[in-house]
Amino acid sequence: MADLKAKFEAAAAASKNLTERPDNGTLLKIYALYKQGSAGDNTDKKPGFSDMVGRAKWDAWNGLKGTAGPDAMQQYVDLIESLS
Repeated sequence: MADLKAKFEAAAAASKNLTERPDNGTLLKIYALYKQGSAGDNTDKKPGFSDMVGRAKWDAWNGLKGTAGPDAMQQYVDLIESLS
């Protein structure tokens, strides 16, 4: 688990230095996997209708509800590696 956490943190750092900016769908997936891996299930209140970006992020993260932390971490690492 410590090895996975180190890979997760390294992938988080690497995500800031991607050669190309991913499309919005991929960015939402990156965000959701990071949040699920680091914080677990989404317990935040759903943003209001006028906050479209916040709502999209909330929906993406909430879509991963029930995904185990280590699974989300591994998916995040794999996704960042595929984009690097």
